Amino acid sequence: MASTIIDIPWSEPIVPAVSDPAWEAEVKRRAGSVAETYRRIAPVPWLRELCLTIDTSRLQFLSRHLLNVVKMVTSQENSCRYCYGAARAYMRVMGYSESYIGRIERETQHAELDEKERAVIQFCRNLVRSNPRPAGPEREALIRLGFTQPAVTELAFMIAGGCIFNRVTTLIACPPEHAFEQFAYGPLGRMLGLVAPVLRIFGGRTPRAAVAAAAAPAEMENAPFERIFAVLSPLPSAVVLLRTALQDAMASPLLPRRTKALMVGVVGRSLDCNFCQREAMSLSAGDGLTEADVEASLAALGSPKLEPYENSLLTWVRDTVRYQPEAIQQQTRVLSAEIGNLALLEAIGVAALANGVARLAMLLE
Repeated sequence: MASTIIDIPWSEPIVPAVSDPAWEAEVKRRAGSVAETYRRIAPVPWLRELCLTIDTSRLQFLSRHLLNVVKMVTSQENSCRYCYGAARAYMRVMGYSESYIGRIERETQHAELDEKERAVIQFCRNLVRSNPRPAGPEREALIRLGFTQPAVTELAFMIAGGCIFNRVTTLIACPPEHAFEQFAYGPLGRMLGLVAPVLRIFGGRTPRAAVAAAAAPAEMENAPFERIFAVLSPLPSAVVLLRTALQDAMASPLLPRRTKALMVGVVGRSLDCNFCQREAMSLSAGDGLTEADVEASLAALGSPKLEPYENSLLTWVRDTVRYQPEAIQQQTRVLSAEIGNLALLEAIGVAALANGVARLAMLLE
């Protein structure tokens, strides 16, 4: 975990920004402005849609205040210079004092927070770290404090979504939004911060946009990852988001399906997530690999039956579970030279998605 933004070493961007006017118009329509991230992940449709949908997700059970805090804490724990800087600056624009933000960053127990808020922050840190992942007792502790089960599910989903987005921006070494940060700490940002607390009071909850989750047809009941969708049923739009992302990621032609399945398995094994390991086994078996081949590949992070670049990907994806930004960015740059930017972006998306799903799977335990 980084204690402050300046503690995070950050390399030069690994992939270039790409001009796509139609995509940028869509981002502006849905998000209000086009952040640097979206120009750099533009070439991979499923990845850019996943990130934009996470970024613009609305809440159903949690307050906007808690989401602001969770976004900053998650990005701090993931040492994501891009997201941490943006989340911190956003909190300043929304009227949070530097003292309040600093206390959350340094010592949760001494922050100006009530018992429920402190518990949320600790749950957030524990889930991001996942060493080990929090499970039933930690969720029950939140419920005893007054959170409903759907609210705890939404909290886990928002943290997992943050882990996905943080990894994408970290692994591409996305340049920080310096202009927004400077605005937030400048006179106009401070002025806006004076009125923002009033807006927070009247807009404490932001209803989630009405998105109906399509009922899983009978033939999908045993399809990959369906168990996690059942747990997310109180959040229909989350089910749609995650199911679509996983299906589109696995169907994309930029990397072989078996490669992506093995990557999910490696992350699952690193996080002791039996659910992800089983799903990876199911997805990869039959694509030229036996179950024994898959097991051996996960254990050794490679196999003579895999292509050299696949072995490189398995070693790299293991290191995306817990990382130092500068080191993982250097590894990612080397990988880019081996497989090219398009395949790299898909690999980054799969790694991020696997890390999010493996953390979210704690809801099954």
